[in-house]
Amino acid sequence: MLCKLAPAAPRLILFAGHAGTGKSTLAKKALPLIVEKTGEGFFFLDKDTVYGAYSAHIMEITTQNPNDRDSPYYLENLRNWEYNGLIEIAKENLLLGANVILVGPFSKEIQSGKMFSPDFLGVPPQTAIQIAWIDLEECEAKSRMQKRGDARDDWKLAHWDQYLKRRMQPPSHALIHRFDNLHFNELEFEKLIDKLAK
Repeated sequence: MLCKLAPAAPRLILFAGHAGTGKSTLAKKALPLIVEKTGEGFFFLDKDTVYGAYSAHIMEITTQNPNDRDSPYYLENLRNWEYNGLIEIAKENLLLGANVILVGPFSKEIQSGKMFSPDFLGVPPQTAIQIAWIDLEECEAKSRMQKRGDARDDWKLAHWDQYLKRRMQPPSHALIHRFDNLHFNELEFEKLIDKLAK
């Protein structure tokens, strides 16, 4: 049986954007297309899957609200540790030569420039980084969050004006490929896949 060699330059692909934009859905739709286009396998990491149950437990024993993902307490005491841990898992896989797809907001990390630099992330310097930033107009994002009924959105919906202050625009950067998910466009999605797989 022949085994395919790991790529010389591992790939790190992010699906990022604010809550309710459809990051996870699009990332799962993109995964087989990226695998087909690159001929390579990927390790798939979604922040909600990796830390959902853990964070729910921590927030329940500290604030009695297992669904809190937005309060000042969460942002100060848990948020950064989740993201740092997720990046460490990605780093471990990239150092082993495995490609990684990461799914999560990553707004703070992208705004700081951290996600553009293999050196800053501590991943192999030859790592090929691409970022899909999923855009969705704020009123539509709110409507979709209301429809999906996820209790983790309760704080955002109850403090919408405060939450909107955190909905930043990503910086302009060659590694960021923006995708408007208001009305899904197959042709534009194919273009996105081409950019992410290059």
